[in-house]
Amino acid sequence: MAIIQQNLEKLEVSSAVASASVNSTATSSAIDLLEFDGDVVLVLNCAAGTGSSPTLNVKVQDSDASGGTYTDLSGAAFTEVTTSASHQTLAINKDECNRFIKIVQTVAGSSPVFIYGISLVGAKKYG
Repeated sequence: MAIIQQNLEKLEVSSAVASASVNSTATSSAIDLLEFDGDVVLVLNCAAGTGSSPTLNVKVQDSDASGGTYTDLSGAAFTEVTTSASHQTLAINKDECNRFIKIVQTVAGSSPVFIYGISLVGAKKYG
């Protein structure tokens, strides 16, 4: 039980994208993965979209520098959200991507609105 307790103490949950009502395309601030060990998990919680034919596509991009050029991280995208609520997870092996990631949201449709947020869950190297 002590080993499990030590590992749980290293677990960190933070907001990658603060929960908000969105109606346009945007990109998050850079998230530094340096202090995490192994996989980090992104958890998307989204209410059903409103408007006519609303779509929300969310993907992850990475870069070796915070202010550098970001490119799509292969396989790192959530399933498109439309008019049904959605709860999804996406595991990112931080050892197989660059140090920094950003979350890119693309919103489309006629007067689309989505209320969503993304949490990041990962084990800190030095907790």
